[in-house]
Amino acid sequence: MATAVMFSAIASPALAREVVVSTDAGTVAQVAIVLARQTRTSIVIADPHVARRTVQPLRGRMEPLEAVRRLARSADGRAVLVAPGAWRIEAARVVQRVAREAAPARHPAPPSETVAAAPIIVIGSKRDLTIAQVPGQITILDGASLEAGGIGGTEKITQRLATVTSTHLGSGRNKLFIRGIADSSFTGPTQATVGQYLGDLRLTYNAPDPDLRLSDMARVEVLEGPQGTLYGAGSLGGIIRLVPNPPIMGEASGSIAIGGSLTQSGSGGGDAAATVNLPVAGAIAFRATVDAASAGGYIDKPMLKQSDVNRTRILGGRASLRAEIAPEWALDLIGVGQSTDARDSQYAARDGDPLTSNAALREGADSDYAMGQFVVSGRLGDVRLRSTTGLVRQHLSERYDASLPDGTPRLFAQENRTRMFAHETRAWQPETDGFGWLVGASFTHNRTVLSRRFEVEDQRRDATGVRNTIDEATLYAEASLRIRPGLTATAGGRITHSRLGGAGEDVPPSIAFARAQVTAGRSIMTVLPSFALVGQVLPETSLYMRYQEGFRPGGLAIESDFVRRFRHDHTATWEFGARHGRPGSSPVDLAVSVSFTKWRDIQADFIDGSGLPSTANIGNGTVWSASMTGGVALAPGLRLEAGATWNRSEIDEPSAQIAELVARSIPFPLSSVAVSDAIAARSMQVPNIAQFSGRAGLNWSREIGPDLRLAANTWVSYVGKSRLGIGPRLGDAQGDYLDSGADMRIGTERYGVTLGLSNIANTLGNRFSLGTPFGNGRDQVTPLRPRTLRLGVDARF
Repeated sequence: MATAVMFSAIASPALAREVVVSTDAGTVAQVAIVLARQTRTSIVIADPHVARRTVQPLRGRMEPLEAVRRLARSADGRAVLVAPGAWRIEAARVVQRVAREAAPARHPAPPSETVAAAPIIVIGSKRDLTIAQVPGQITILDGASLEAGGIGGTEKITQRLATVTSTHLGSGRNKLFIRGIADSSFTGPTQATVGQYLGDLRLTYNAPDPDLRLSDMARVEVLEGPQGTLYGAGSLGGIIRLVPNPPIMGEASGSIAIGGSLTQSGSGGGDAAATVNLPVAGAIAFRATVDAASAGGYIDKPMLKQSDVNRTRILGGRASLRAEIAPEWALDLIGVGQSTDARDSQYAARDGDPLTSNAALREGADSDYAMGQFVVSGRLGDVRLRSTTGLVRQHLSERYDASLPDGTPRLFAQENRTRMFAHETRAWQPETDGFGWLVGASFTHNRTVLSRRFEVEDQRRDATGVRNTIDEATLYAEASLRIRPGLTATAGGRITHSRLGGAGEDVPPSIAFARAQVTAGRSIMTVLPSFALVGQVLPETSLYMRYQEGFRPGGLAIESDFVRRFRHDHTATWEFGARHGRPGSSPVDLAVSVSFTKWRDIQADFIDGSGLPSTANIGNGTVWSASMTGGVALAPGLRLEAGATWNRSEIDEPSAQIAELVARSIPFPLSSVAVSDAIAARSMQVPNIAQFSGRAGLNWSREIGPDLRLAANTWVSYVGKSRLGIGPRLGDAQGDYLDSGADMRIGTERYGVTLGLSNIANTLGNRFSLGTPFGNGRDQVTPLRPRTLRLGVDARF
C-alpha cells in the first residue's frame, strides 16, 4: 500500500520568480521538505521507494518549476503539476508504462518536457561548487558501485583510478599517492602526501591509511592536488574524501550482504555487512553499519612448515545520529571503529617458488582505529555554516623478520601510536549571480609516538624511538567572481602557524642531555596562495588553469641512538585542463589535465647505514604529470570508461646527506665525475610512481524481467614500473603488471545474487618490492592475490 508524503509551504502567486535554492544531499523526502519551504510550493511524493532515494544537493537561483523538475530528475522520476504551486513527484517508469499503453491513440500525445540533469555538486570544494565550476581534476565514485563484488577498502579506489596508487605492506599499513607526488615506502614521522577525510574530519595526520571499509557510502571524492588552500598540510598530492550516507528521518530500513570466496593456491574467506536506519523521534534518526571480513592467506613459509599464513581479519563499523534541531539546522554525532589483524606478511622471495617466503619467523601486523566527530550545520539566510570537531586514535603494531646473517632468528617490532584532535568551522555563500565566497578556521593537535625493539628468543632490546607533536592553527579564505559571461576567476589563501615539538624515546640520558637543543620546540608560519580561471567555451565544455601550493611541516627522525630534525617541504603547482560532458551519464565525457610541480626539500624515508628506516630531506625535485579520464555510451545500458596517467618525477638536486649515503655504497674508487653520475642514477627517481598507468572498464545494465535487472562490470588495469625507494638499498624495481576483475549482480531492487572474480588472468606480478627492511640480500616481491572467486547475496528491507 503506497503512502503519500506531502511537504508544503504557503503558496506564492509569483511562481515564475527566481528564488535562491540551497539544499543538502539526502533522500528525496528530506530535500523536498527544504525545497518546498524555499520555493513556497507543495510537493507530494506518493511512492515510498522514490521518497527514500538519495539525491545530490540543489544549488543556484532558479524558478520553482525548474527546482522541482531538477529534484524529480535526480530521483529518476518526473514532476507532475497537480495545481498552481503544487507538484507530485512519481517514478519515471510509471510514465513510460502509461506512454506505451497510450501509443495506439489516434491523436498525438502532448510533447514531453526535457529536464536537464541536476548538476553534480563537489562536496570537497567546501562551497558547493559543481564539477564544471571547480578548477582541477576531480573524480566522484558512487558509493553503490564501490560495493559491487563485495565490501572492500581503499583497494576499491585504486582499482578504479589510475591516478591513485598505494604501497602494499598490508591492510592498515599502506601509504597512498596521487599524481606522482610520492615520498617513500615506509610510514615514518613524515606527514602523508594525501589527505584522507571522512566528511570534514581528517582520518590521519602522519599515520598510514586505516583502510576503512567503504560500506554504506554515498560517494567518494578524489581531488587531485595540491589542495593547500582548502585542506592545508598533507594535501600535496590531493585529498580522498569519504561521504557516508546520512541518517534518514522517519524511516525504518536496513540491508545485509553476505559473501564467501575461494582463492586459487590459497585458503577461503568470507565477508558480511549490515546497515540499519531507525527513527528515534520526530526529528532524530540513527544509522549504523557493521562490517566483518576474513581474507584467506596464500603465502607459504616452508621454514615454519606452514601454508597460507597471511590471513587478514577485519572488523569495523560506523554509527551516526542526526537531530534536526531547527529548520535547516542539524546536529550529527558520528563514531567509527575498525580493527585489522594480519596474521603474517604477504611478501615472497623473488627467486624462490611462487607465493613462498623464506622467512623463519611469524611477522604480520595489528591495526586499531577509532574516530568520533560532532558536526553542527545550518544556514543564516544565504550563508551556510558548518562546524566539525573530532578525536582520532590510531595504533599500529608491526613485526618484521630481522634475522642475523648467521641465521639466528631475530624479530624487529615497531609500534606507532597516534592521537589527534581536530576542529574546523567555515562559512560560505554558494556561487550565485556570479559571486561566491568561503572563510574558515581550523586547529589540529597531533601526537605520534614511534617505538622500536629487537627480540631474540627470550631477550628483548629497545631501540631508539621518537615522539613528534604538532599544534597547527589556520585561517583560510577563497572567493570566485564571474568577470565576464563564461569566465570565472578564483583566488584564495591559507595562513598556518605550526608549533613543532618532540623527543627521542628510549634514549640514553647522556645522549639526550648532550643533544637537547635538537628536540627543542620550534614554530613556523606558512602562507599558501592560490588562483584559478575557469572558462566555459561550449555548453558542456570548459577549460581551466590554476596555481596552487602545498606543504608538510617538519619533525624529528631517528638517527642511530638519537634523533635529528628534518625540515618542512613545499610544493608549487601549475595545472591546465579541460572537461567535456557529465561523467557517467553524457554520451561522451572527457577530462584531461597537465601539471608541473616544483617540490622543495622533499621529505622521504630511507634505509640508513644501520639497516633501520630513517627520514630526511632528500633534495629538490620536479614532477610532470598528465592524466585523462573519460567514458562513452556504446549502447543503451553499456558504457566504456577509461583512464590513464603519465608521470615524470625526478630529484634533480639530491641533498648532501643522500649523496653521502649513496657514495658510501659504491664498492670501489671512482672519479668525482663517475661518483656524481652514480649518485644521480641511484637517487633521482621519486619512489613508488610509475611513469605510465592505465585502466579501462565496461559497465552493462539491463532489465531482464519485471523488476529484475542484470548488472555487470569488468575492468583491466596496467601498473607501470617504478622504484621502491630512495638510496642504494631501495633501488629494486616493482610494478609492470596487468590486473583485472569482473562482477555481476542479478536481482530486484530488494534482493540480489552477486558473483565476482578478481585477478582473472591469475597474474603473479610484483606490487611492492619490500616485505622487511632487513632483507640481508634477500630480494623480495609482493605478488597479487591469486585468482579469487566470490559468491554473495544481498537484501534490503
